This record gives sequence, structure tokens and C-alpha cells, in this order.
Amino acid sequence: MREVAVKKYVVRLSSEERETLEALIHKGKHPAAELLKARILLKADMSESGEGWSDGRIAKALDTSLATIFRARQRLVEDGFDAALKRKHSPKSARPRIFDGAAEAKLIALTCSQPPKGRVRWTLKLLEDKVVELEIVPRASDNTIGRTLKKIPSGRI
Repeated sequence: MREVAVKKYVVRLSSEERETLEALIHKGKHPAAELLKARILLKADMSESGEGWSDGRIAKALDTSLATIFRARQRLVEDGFDAALKRKHSPKSARPRIFDGAAEAKLIALTCSQPPKGRVRWTLKLLEDKVVELEIVPRASDNTIGRTLKKIPSGRI
């Protein structure tokens, strides 16, 4: 017997969405948070083939909080099926990029140029000093430069 409570965000999955969630849980490797959301949505599903569990029962069975269940329901209803599984990106949480497109292009050009006298190649430390000296960026670490260059396909440099 189903426990029915008045919910603001009612989960009703189509058969295709249920199949997608079942496949996600049972096949391949996926982030734990994504698997948890898939399980929550399957348990909360009020459609004909759904289980329609209460939030309390889901929380106990999946060892998670009521807030997590609420947010999963809310994201599905407000943002759609795909958004419900993915982590929400907050532009406020991310640091601003040091190398924008133009600065990145100048870094690549510098990397492809002749290294300083007495050097066979550019090191990350040398690049770090040179990008600041040339005022490409106000400051950068060798780690940041390495990560920036790593994003570029190997055949392009």
C-alpha cells in the first residue's frame, strides 16, 4: 500500500525515463551523487509503474536526508529530467578564470616560441615568470599554467 502525502513536487516518470534510471544504476560507473538521485527518483515515482514511497521511507532506505530528496524532486519538476541527475553549477562558486581566450592564446604562442638563452625548452616556472613580465596576466602559478596547457590537444602545440 502506498503512503500518499500532498507534495508540491510530484515525481511522475515516463517508462523511458524509468528505463534510463534503471540502466544508470545497473550499468557502468557513475558518480555516487548521480546514482543516489536516480534511486530517489525511482522510489518517489508516483506513475503506474512507480513505487511512490514517502520521503521519510526513501530517506531511511537510502540513508540520505529529506532535504536531498526534496531537492531531487524539485529539480525534476522545475528543470527537467536531465537536470535532476546532474550537479547544479553555480557561477558564484567557481573562481574566475585567470586565462581567458586571449590570454590563453598568448600563452600558447609563448610556449611555441624560442625558450630563453641557455634553455632547451620552456618550463612551467619560466612560463609563469614570463606571462607576468609580459603582462599577459597579473599573476599565475606554474600549476595554473600546466592545467591550462593540458587542456589543449597534444597535436596542437
